[in-house]
Amino acid sequence: MTLPPGLPAHAREVPLDRAYRLLNHGPTVLVGAHHAGQTNAMAAAWACALDFMPPKLTVVLDKATRTRALIEAGEADGHARFTVALPCVAQASLVTALGTTSAVEVPDKMARVQRDAGLRWRPVPGTDGLPLIEGCVAWMVCRVLPQPAVQQAHDLFLAEIEQAWADERVFHGGRWHFETADPALRTLHHVAGGHYYAIGEPVVSPEQGTRA
Repeated sequence: MTLPPGLPAHAREVPLDRAYRLLNHGPTVLVGAHHAGQTNAMAAAWACALDFMPPKLTVVLDKATRTRALIEAGEADGHARFTVALPCVAQASLVTALGTTSAVEVPDKMARVQRDAGLRWRPVPGTDGLPLIEGCVAWMVCRVLPQPAVQQAHDLFLAEIEQAWADERVFHGGRWHFETADPALRTLHHVAGGHYYAIGEPVVSPEQGTRA
């Protein structure tokens, strides 16, 4: 399958029945949106796999964010989608910049983060301009499953994963292999105030192979 422009040559499509595994370890993610010629992206620490097949996820998006506003504008038009990307250790400064710079206060946020923190993105082919953020280790295109009451009360968005790709240097055979890859490709896990942990070393249970 031809990869979307902007993905590295070592990116590979992830079968949708394995897409939930991209999020199982609780990484910080980048959420991207586009509507009516406007593009924005933000960091989100609260994203979670929700279902196996079709794969679904949840992500918390604050009402004050421009990214959420763009997604909700798409909902009004009946085609709300967003991208989710998994940044890595090499992108810690970029993640902090996207998470602390508000497009509500800084209208040229994307251009400024591009200049100051190395942000690079391209539109996902076949979408209306959804941003695919370069340099990450996994990417998903998600369709919003509207839950207006939940969105308003809890800032929680539900979505179905429609497409997924991952960097085969760290994700292959349906699971992550961080231990054999460059440490700079490990995913980030936000604690507070721009402080992150990188995903750690694997621990294999002696009972591996048994099922709960």
